[in-house]
Amino acid sequence: MRSPLGLFGILAGSAPLFLLLLGCAESQDLPIRIGATMSQTGAYATQGVPAGNGYRLCQEHVNTEGGVLGRTIEFEIHDDESSSETAINLYERMITEDGVDLVMGPYGSTLTEAVAPVTEAHRQVHISPLAATTSIWEQGRQYLFMVLPPAELFLAGLIEMAHERDLERVAVIEEDQLFPRAAGSGAAELARERGMEVVLHESYPSGTEDFSELLARVEEGEVQALAMAASALDDFIAVVRQMEEAGVDVVMFGTSGAVDEFQEALGPLAEYAYGLSAWEPSLPNPGNEEFVAAYREAFGTAPSFHAAGAYGSCQIFMEAIRRAGTLDSDDLRRELLDLETTTVFGDYAVDERGYQTANQGAFIQWQDGERVVVWPDDVATAEPRFPTPGWAER
Repeated sequence: MRSPLGLFGILAGSAPLFLLLLGCAESQDLPIRIGATMSQTGAYATQGVPAGNGYRLCQEHVNTEGGVLGRTIEFEIHDDESSSETAINLYERMITEDGVDLVMGPYGSTLTEAVAPVTEAHRQVHISPLAATTSIWEQGRQYLFMVLPPAELFLAGLIEMAHERDLERVAVIEEDQLFPRAAGSGAAELARERGMEVVLHESYPSGTEDFSELLARVEEGEVQALAMAASALDDFIAVVRQMEEAGVDVVMFGTSGAVDEFQEALGPLAEYAYGLSAWEPSLPNPGNEEFVAAYREAFGTAPSFHAAGAYGSCQIFMEAIRRAGTLDSDDLRRELLDLETTTVFGDYAVDERGYQTANQGAFIQWQDGERVVVWPDDVATAEPRFPTPGWAER
């Protein structure tokens, strides 16, 4: 018969194991904390606000369905103020001081490029919901994953439609930022490959308000299709208004991002304009209809592709966690490299760089004040319309 001391000694000797098991049990009661930033203010707020809502709605749905690995999830979303410096500091703090379990990416290529060295240094899997610039994935990073179509394809639909309609003279203008430069270069290269003449390919500084010089060159060059890439919605709006004021007339005008705020700001002037949308409510993606209804109910407005991108990226991460059965970064990385799936946002598959290979996006056109999908043909809901006789006389 063991003495009380002996029994105490056995318990004491097993204390580390006991505490470990206790810690594991306690951790199962705690949510999985996911740190992220989204631009709630600043130049990218138009995109960042709905993207942040996409994360929040995914959290609600995951938790309603019982969480992941037996735990709920909890997003901790900070406003990076559309600032690279702020975003860098926030991700460093979330990982090293706040002790989040996982991270997800901010809005856009500029901020993603800024914070990628931080997440990479800490070996944190970083699914980027809304960054698309190829160069970000050409630096040997191991933990960064793309969800959007590559930036170089963001204006491809406009160029393809222009080529199909035998338009020959193209102009490309782009904001002097990482993503717009890539999108603009991709459009210009594709136009040349199709045998079209690129009359103008020009970058402009961020914050530009007067586009009259560029638009004069568009008019002088008898441009038929004008492609524009920018990160700031205000740039698209300013160009359309100044085209109207100056009487600049093109057959097709398209942007690298279609959001409802464009039409709301311009009203009838938005008619016939095209824009890339990586996602639309009409696309036959699984769960899409339910996502749209839930977003409307939660936030009182229709979701943009930025909201769907964030929600779909969260879906991808949850599936990788389920398959891995752990939060270990290397295990999650392997699952994300192998994963092929379709979310509300669309198809997901990546190459060995974490670079998107499955998603091509869609092009919409504003018709009668509504956005309709006009490209590619297999998901189009309407035929493109053209101004008669031209842009300036609508």
